[in-house]
Amino acid sequence: MNSLEQAEDLKAFERRLTEYIHCLQPATGRWRMLLIVVSVCTATGAWNWLIDPETQKVSFFTSLWNHPFFTISCITLIGLFFAGIHKRVVAPSIIAARCRTVLSEYNMSCDDTGKLILKPRPHVQ
Repeated sequence: MNSLEQAEDLKAFERRLTEYIHCLQPATGRWRMLLIVVSVCTATGAWNWLIDPETQKVSFFTSLWNHPFFTISCITLIGLFFAGIHKRVVAPSIIAARCRTVLSEYNMSCDDTGKLILKPRPHVQ
């Protein structure tokens, strides 16, 4: 394989990697917004649950029943984590990190957008 074909292959790989990471960005942004909204709802519900004087006087399950906003938002947050939202909000970073691991064997790396970084060849003496 001559150097011109190698350069074309590297450019094609870089285009495909940047395209893939770029296509993940909108979905990642939506998952991040969902996580932020549910987290804020859970925190707000928890605050209202904790400052309620009735919480100390009744049983745990009764206090949860009395605060459905907190209960529902907390269950939703737990469900999102079981569904893997913690992986979806960082998906482009995971892809880039895995590519860096593979590319390191070929004296290359990539940034978070998928652009290739060619490293100098080590000199063997």
